[in-house]
Amino acid sequence: MAGKSDKFEYDVLRLIFNGVALPNLGTTSGTTSLWIGLHTADPGDAGSTANEGGYNEYTRVATDRSTAASGWAITSGTSNAVASASPVGTINFPQSVATTSTGTFGWFSVFPSSNAQGSSAIYSGTVAPVINFSQGVTPQVTTASSITED
Repeated sequence: MAGKSDKFEYDVLRLIFNGVALPNLGTTSGTTSLWIGLHTADPGDAGSTANEGGYNEYTRVATDRSTAASGWAITSGTSNAVASASPVGTINFPQSVATTSTGTFGWFSVFPSSNAQGSSAIYSGTVAPVINFSQGVTPQVTTASSITED
């Protein structure tokens, strides 16, 4: 099947999530952070923000474009797997304190900006385990969550 090679998929994820230049193609200039958002429905290929958030204190959370503790682990794709990106550590969102809203976050997205009105997601993935939010809950994206490049 035609498409990107396993090595290129790996290199693209390293460029975006770790800030490692793509040899002879991509640079690392620009932002040093990626912003993570939570969704109650799949944002889809459009990178929709329509179902982002769900409680008053919600805001996107910054992560580093690196392999540091607040960054991303990248695994290379092989013939048996696909290249993927996962948080190196748990990503904590603001606690839901003043609201009685409840729901489930099943997806997370990666954005180039904290501006919820002015940016579409560049990647999205499923949250593992899903997050049931309600008053007193601090939503967390764990290292079991990932984004795949295939």
